[in-house]
Amino acid sequence: MLSVFASPSKYIQGQQAMKEGIPYIKELGSCALLLSDDMVYDIVGKEFEKELIAQDVAVCYARFNGGATLSEINRIQEVAKKEQIDLVIGLGGGQTIDVAKAISNHLEKAVVIVPTTASTDAPTSSISVVYTDEGLFDHYIYYKKHPDLVLVDTTVISKAPVKLLISGIADALSTWVEGRSIIERGESTLMQGVPTLAAEAIAEKCEKVLFEEGLQAVAANEAKIVTPSLEAVIEANTLLSGIGFECCGLAAAHSIHNGFSALSGEVQRLTHGEKVAYGTLTQLVLEKRPKKELDRFIDFYQKLGLPTTLDELYLDKTDTDELLKISLQATKPGETIHKLSPNIKAEEVMNALLFVDTYVKKYF
Repeated sequence: MLSVFASPSKYIQGQQAMKEGIPYIKELGSCALLLSDDMVYDIVGKEFEKELIAQDVAVCYARFNGGATLSEINRIQEVAKKEQIDLVIGLGGGQTIDVAKAISNHLEKAVVIVPTTASTDAPTSSISVVYTDEGLFDHYIYYKKHPDLVLVDTTVISKAPVKLLISGIADALSTWVEGRSIIERGESTLMQGVPTLAAEAIAEKCEKVLFEEGLQAVAANEAKIVTPSLEAVIEANTLLSGIGFECCGLAAAHSIHNGFSALSGEVQRLTHGEKVAYGTLTQLVLEKRPKKELDRFIDFYQKLGLPTTLDELYLDKTDTDELLKISLQATKPGETIHKLSPNIKAEEVMNALLFVDTYVKKYF
């Protein structure tokens, strides 16, 4: 099997990047479809649009109504077809970004990703996560190319809700846990190859940065200031995790996240990263990783206020029907949890979910 490494064509990060980075956007086109939701547009989008126009980039604003669904993708595609655009700019969070990638792929135009939070590693990837109209995970869309430009304004992100940065840290902390399991088992990555040494180093560095700088970054975000720690964690959440998960691969943590989509109710109030966090703990148990490593993750998660028990996921450990639904969804054919073991059973996952809850309540 070949080794495969892939990444966005260009990644730019820093304070005031949404102003100072526009010359890089102009290298890709002069008429942009700007996609964002109303809230993001009001907070930063209007000013960004003015700056684009001031620097000779024409703008057509398209409102994102929320939800990376096929119906929303199709709706915006019809809007975009009526305009003479040569690039798509996705401004906002993970679902806005995923829809922007889908639109640019359909129209065969360049795509610029401008995340307004560091809550996911979606900005750098060549993947979109698609949900049903009811909000359940549906499928992934894989693209032949990565974003042409990822523009990360740390001034903007420093003013975003702290909960979103913490969610991004949780998501990114799964990168090395999952990637390591792929490397050790000789499995293929999302790039349909084996991990390169570069990808392995990036994924491992991602975890190192988060454990070393995560708490300081959260404090900076709470103060709404940009510090070296915040810059480092934003890069880890976005670039290092983005390259790491694609080029090293996913395993159990994200399958368990997908498993939660089988349920309705309060669990769906949780962020992507909060669900992945519990999935990461569950993977560490499934792999029988050393107690010291499991304890390190639990302690760090608790300092960040991330869920480490079923109660914090709004789940009842005595409701075995719900836990089995999660586990059956997580072990469906095609889920990446089978990279751990092709014969893994839903009952094993359910037992691991319960073990994490019991262990944390007893010893933490």
